[in-house]
Amino acid sequence: MDHQQDVVSPEITFQHQHSDADFRKRVRKTTIILSILTAIELGFGLTIYTIHKGENPNPTLVLMFKGMISILTLAKAYYIVSVFMHLGDEIRNMIMTIVVPLLLFIWFITAFIYEGNSYKNLRNRYDPHFRETMMPSQHHKADTAVKTQGGKE
Repeated sequence: MDHQQDVVSPEITFQHQHSDADFRKRVRKTTIILSILTAIELGFGLTIYTIHKGENPNPTLVLMFKGMISILTLAKAYYIVSVFMHLGDEIRNMIMTIVVPLLLFIWFITAFIYEGNSYKNLRNRYDPHFRETMMPSQHHKADTAVKTQGGKE
């Protein structure tokens, strides 16, 4: 019976001793950071909305704001996973086990969006019946009238 107590488990475990005050402080800090990031994202979103309401929206400026929103969203995801899902307290191998498949998933989404956009552009360029199938009939009639007027000249 005493022999069982002498056997050491090969499993490595880490016992984190967090006091309740430290945990509350960390959660409060993370909540404030997430609130600030959300407020900045909302400000960027309202700016994009205002740019689109204008007469001549600048597509480069809108793209820059959308990129900033994406970066802020990734920062928020990092804080949520690190603190509230306790991944920040894990060992590096466990973190990589979760992060690498996530990065591959993001890569798949980006590749599918790129390929779908390429297909859409090629279909629009090489499909001879694209105008007839995709444009409303009133626009098609106006386009036909312009062509016939141009043909009379």
